[in-house]
Amino acid sequence: MARRPNVLLITADQMRSDALGCNGNSFIRTPHLDALAARGVTFTNASSPNPICVPGRACITTGNYPHVCTQVKNNGGFIDPGQIRIAQHFSDAGYMTAAIGKLHYVPYAPPGQKRLLHGFEYCELCESGRVLSLYDRRGTLRGVEDYHDYLVDVGFGGYERAHAIGNNDVHAGPSALPAEHHEEAWVASRSIAKLEDHLARNPDRAFFMWSSFAKPHSPYDPPEPYNRAYDPREVPPPAGSAELLADRDPMIRTWPVAYGWERMSPQAVQYSRAHYYGMVTFQDEMIGRIIGFLQQAGQLENTVVLYTADHGDLLGDFGCFFKCSMFAGSVGIPFVAAGPGISVQGANECLVGLQDVLPTLAALSSNPLPREVAGHDLSPTLADAGAGGREIYVSQCMDSPNQRYMVRTGRYKYVYHELGGIEELYDLVDDPSEQHNLSAEKRELREQFRGALLDWVRENGDEQMLDGDDLVVSPEDSSMQTELQAGRLGWRWY
Repeated sequence: MARRPNVLLITADQMRSDALGCNGNSFIRTPHLDALAARGVTFTNASSPNPICVPGRACITTGNYPHVCTQVKNNGGFIDPGQIRIAQHFSDAGYMTAAIGKLHYVPYAPPGQKRLLHGFEYCELCESGRVLSLYDRRGTLRGVEDYHDYLVDVGFGGYERAHAIGNNDVHAGPSALPAEHHEEAWVASRSIAKLEDHLARNPDRAFFMWSSFAKPHSPYDPPEPYNRAYDPREVPPPAGSAELLADRDPMIRTWPVAYGWERMSPQAVQYSRAHYYGMVTFQDEMIGRIIGFLQQAGQLENTVVLYTADHGDLLGDFGCFFKCSMFAGSVGIPFVAAGPGISVQGANECLVGLQDVLPTLAALSSNPLPREVAGHDLSPTLADAGAGGREIYVSQCMDSPNQRYMVRTGRYKYVYHELGGIEELYDLVDDPSEQHNLSAEKRELREQFRGALLDWVRENGDEQMLDGDDLVVSPEDSSMQTELQAGRLGWRWY
């Protein structure tokens, strides 16, 4: 009997779809991910079903939308134990299951208590200080975050924050750590070490490895020399300006003032974008190390490799950073796969997303799910570019009164905001950077999409989005027009 394929799931945090060479970016250097796409497929129309960290990861884990698997569309929620969970599913099938890096499963466990791992046999955590922030702000305990312990052991304890830039501060700067001790290098090194140990001890047992990188999420702090890899004067500028938000997303409309971004000069934005690009290239090299190890160990040909991210980053688009938006920079994600069962090569325009990860990896490993989930099994498409595919893709984000939904096809994108009932419509062929809101001009098309959204929320049981027979509308709150507040600038350690 042939040995089942291994699975290597690689995820980034806050990684834009358009920041990869294989997705059409001719400026950035991502040779290893480009090579992965060349021997497999890159889905150029991939989206996050919820462009925030925790719900995005819940979708990967369960194959379902957050309103089903956690009942929360914001950045929290506990995955219902009745859900299929990707690690437990592969563990039950006999796989060695391990996770290295950022899982961002909540709630976090205090010191001395068992971590919430949803079925992983082995785990080493790098949560960018989030667990330390809750239980050990001075970093004096061991076993809270494994990467922190590692830095202590190699003489750099606490230096991951020596540049004094918080996790959600978008002002960039180089890491105080040497490249070999940066968290991205640690994820790669520990992934390789665990795989090497497993293959030495039990070479006949297939593995499921989740290597979860915490970057290029802010702080944009690549180590030397990657902080100088891109000249900020040459990096492509962001799309759009804050002025274009007047008839659009009522939540992020306030962000440039609330977070102080309006005070950032264009040059400062370019500097942050250059550091983000440097972080992407550094991550690409670390991914190359893991793939190179598998090749050297003779395992690559029998390993399904899938690279994706929980969401993107606006990175200056429309005067904004962060996620939580249905603009392309936030909701668009990379989705690159290669390995056994994947015969399609190059770019594919099918509409896919994170909820497809579980059913697809289960199918490619001949490890069927016990019941259906919301995600689609993409294995037919990966074997035959003409097979399968959605007509529409739906994303959701935030809880009431800030709910927003996206419905997109290959050509058009419709966005609905509960606040004010604001609608957006874009022609992604003629206007890929979403500069022109066509909702007032193309009323008939807008109503078709609105009807499709109503049908979807009814069929998928998101009662929070309904008010009788129509979509819910909440009045815009005048208090959202905030003044600059230092407490909201993102200068936090978690």
